[in-house]
Amino acid sequence: MVLLIACANVANLLLARATTRVKEFSVRLALGAPRGRLVRQLMMETLLLALGGSLIGLLLADQMRVSMRWLLPATTMPTLRQTPLEWRALLFTEALAVAVALLAGLVPAWHATRLKMNDALKEGGRGGTSGARSHQLRSALVVAEVALAVVALAGAGLFMKSFQLSKAISPGFDPRHVAVAEVDLSSAGYNQEQATIFCRRLRQDLESKPGVEAVTFADTIPLGFVGASWEDLQIEGYVPRPSENMKIFRNMVAPGYFSLMRIPLLEGRDFTGHDDDKSLPVMIVTQEFVRRFLPGQYPLGRKVKGWGKWFTIVGVAKDGKYLSFTESPRPYFYIPIRQIYRPEMGVKFYLRTAGAPAAGVGLVRETMAAIDPNVGMFGGETLSEHISAALFGQKLAASLLSALGVIALLLAGIGLYSVMAYSVMQRAHETGIRIALGARPSDVVLTALGRGMALAAIGLAIGVLAAAGMARTASATLVMVSATDPEVYGGVVAFLTLVAALASWIPARRAATVDPMVCLRVE
Repeated sequence: MVLLIACANVANLLLARATTRVKEFSVRLALGAPRGRLVRQLMMETLLLALGGSLIGLLLADQMRVSMRWLLPATTMPTLRQTPLEWRALLFTEALAVAVALLAGLVPAWHATRLKMNDALKEGGRGGTSGARSHQLRSALVVAEVALAVVALAGAGLFMKSFQLSKAISPGFDPRHVAVAEVDLSSAGYNQEQATIFCRRLRQDLESKPGVEAVTFADTIPLGFVGASWEDLQIEGYVPRPSENMKIFRNMVAPGYFSLMRIPLLEGRDFTGHDDDKSLPVMIVTQEFVRRFLPGQYPLGRKVKGWGKWFTIVGVAKDGKYLSFTESPRPYFYIPIRQIYRPEMGVKFYLRTAGAPAAGVGLVRETMAAIDPNVGMFGGETLSEHISAALFGQKLAASLLSALGVIALLLAGIGLYSVMAYSVMQRAHETGIRIALGARPSDVVLTALGRGMALAAIGLAIGVLAAAGMARTASATLVMVSATDPEVYGGVVAFLTLVAALASWIPARRAATVDPMVCLRVE
């Protein structure tokens, strides 16, 4: 949308420049110059402008590429935050910029050289200004700019509202005051027994630190940037439908996980220290798990097979969000980490603190180093930072579309202003006569303002219809927002109307203050 608006703006400016030279072109044509030569001259001038603008754009791109880091989630590895310019992308954008600039200059060049010589000499009139046909073309371009700006702003508004509503969705747990850190035990050569001893000691040492309220660990963290783990299950008494996916997402957790995360247990019990590899395999499932696989049945005591063994359901936890904030309720289950865990899986420590959770990351690192400096840690962050990755798509769309929407708004406002200012200049003689015959300045302002608002109104109507049609194609990515949200569209129309009124009022006001004697003076 922004690219098309820029094209319309360039075409408008080139058209204005070309139409002021219509009289010159008509004389050259009358003297035998081929039309193709004039078109090539105008296109060459456009090409120089395109190359100059695109080179400046490349310099800006190099300076602004650091802004990409602001859009990446906090969980992104540092290497991904280094965003070097890629030569194929630069080559593509450079070629695109030149191509669209030439396309934008083609219409003005064609228009300036297709006029009949006699008509051009007559229409050129005072100062070589353009005639009615060029004014109609410029007006059409402004209508297109306003319509495209509506589409861009509506898209930005819809995704911004979707992002804000997504952030308000409860993940099913409390991430506040929680720090998470991934501990790599396999790199230190730990076997399963050594890993169990290390995790137990690290947990005990952390729990003894001042300001620490609770400590637990698991093999995954919900709402991360890399998805989640799953297991193919067989549920006693449940016959899967043909082609039904029985790969259910899960988490291996230590005792205290549900209390630290503040996930309510609706039925049954939590895991305890006795739930190890020597005890009866047990499992805690979610509400949606029960609704889907055990409808109308008492879930506690039911058997579920995974990893080649049968687990007994001992509890039911409240549903939450595991892969994204926008997901529908999905079956999910938890098992004691000591019953299945292997050191190569990695382990994530959770630390709930009374104060700022960021300090907990350093606390985990210091405590680990005191126990065994050979054990590595990476991915230390607050849980709130971690789950922000799940909103990356919504944040990216809202941020980029909002920035592009602002640019589209500015370009459309500039385009409308340029056309109105040019129209006022064309009608300066007429305006001087009206003022000399007694017209009030307010009448002149309202007349000029009416022309600009008429163009804006047509563009707004077309833009709203186009935006509503295009937004439906993206409705699947919007969260709790309709593709035709009246609040968004009403705000866009109101804001663009205000911009259009201002862009039309400034040249209209200037026209009302001119000296009639200056306007009526014969050049």
